[in-house]
Amino acid sequence: VAAVLDHFAASAPLAGRRALVTSGPTHEAIDPVRYVANRSSGRQGHAIAAALARAGAETVLITGPTHEPDPPGVAMRRIESAREMFAACRDTLPVDVAVCAAAVSDWRPAAEAGQKMKKNGGDAPEIAFVENPDILAGLSEPGNRRPALVIGFAAETESIVEHARAKRARKGCDWILANDVSQGTGTFGGEENTVHLVAAEDEEAWPRMTKTAVAERLVQRIAERLAGTA
Repeated sequence: VAAVLDHFAASAPLAGRRALVTSGPTHEAIDPVRYVANRSSGRQGHAIAAALARAGAETVLITGPTHEPDPPGVAMRRIESAREMFAACRDTLPVDVAVCAAAVSDWRPAAEAGQKMKKNGGDAPEIAFVENPDILAGLSEPGNRRPALVIGFAAETESIVEHARAKRARKGCDWILANDVSQGTGTFGGEENTVHLVAAEDEEAWPRMTKTAVAERLVQRIAERLAGTA
C-alpha cells in the first residue's frame, strides 16, 4: 500500500490545482462555557486534505475544533462556528475542488447568553434554535466561482444510499460520500470507514478500509474527474 501511495504522490496528478477541504465539528455557543457540537473527530477530512496535498494540489483545510495534527503541506484555517466556516470557504474561492467533510451543525442557538446560564432551582431554560447557513449548497450554487467539482459527505444511521441520493439532488453537488455512523460502526473517531460514492451517473460501494485509504481513493477519483477520464 505504501508503494502505491508513494507512486501516486510522485506523479502529482493535481499539480496546479487548488482544493478546499472542510473538516471536524462546529461549535455553536449557548453561553460563554457551553456549546452545541457533535462527535466528529475530523480524522477523515484531515486525511483527505493530506492526500490532496500529496497529489500536488494547493490545499486549504478549514477545520473546526479537533485534536488531529495539521496535515503537512496544507494551509490551515481554524474556525469554531458554522457561520465562520462558511465565511472561510467563501474567502478561499476560487478552487478547482471542494470537499465538504465537516460535520456542520444544522442549527445554532438563536441568541448566545452573555453570561454563564445557572441553575436557579426552577425550570430548565428554553433555548430557541435557528438554521445555520448551508455550506455545501452554497458552494454548489451555479456561477463563475463554483468549483469544478463539489463533494459532500452524508453521515447517516439508516437508508444510507437513499438518503445520500436525496441529499446530492437537494444540495446540487456533484458527489456525495455516504457513511454509516450508526452505533457500533466505530466511524466517529475510529480509524476506518465504509463509504458509498453517489454521483448523478453512477454509484460505488467501497469496502471497509482505513480513512487514509478512503482519502487516497477519493483523491484518485478526483484526479481522474478533473483530467476528464471519469
